[in-house]
Amino acid sequence: MKRGRYNIDLSAHLAECDGNYLRLVRLLPGLREGERREFFVTHGDVSPQVTVEVTEHGRYTAVVALRQRFLGQRAVSAPADAAHRVGETRIKVRLYHDARCAEVIEFQGQRLFAPEYRYPNAKMRQPDEKAQVNRFLREFLNACLAHGVATEEAALTES
Repeated sequence: MKRGRYNIDLSAHLAECDGNYLRLVRLLPGLREGERREFFVTHGDVSPQVTVEVTEHGRYTAVVALRQRFLGQRAVSAPADAAHRVGETRIKVRLYHDARCAEVIEFQGQRLFAPEYRYPNAKMRQPDEKAQVNRFLREFLNACLAHGVATEEAALTES
């Protein structure tokens, strides 16, 4: 069975980026350079710490770095524990204020996502990798907004 070529749904991509912009503005209403928020996302029996920081801010754009990590996580000793251990998540997002949209520019240290990739490719990226990382950002931000809890402990925690 031969698969058809991946076609970019531009209107869906722009809607995703517009929604992510609004979610980020809700997390960081002032959007000033150097602004940093730390909070815990409590869902079930896990509570990772999330840090959201404005690393660059200009008249028309800003860059926001997001990091999720589990504090005090012990080493995995058995395969059964592996399901409860998740690595650190790192995302950088560029916000375009005039267009009111936000797009992932770096995910887990990987940068420069093309709109589409031929598959297979050298980095084994999916044909819609760019769309996937922006959808992940939507889900991540929705979890932060729905389950994020600012506590005194988060405010005092050093990064």
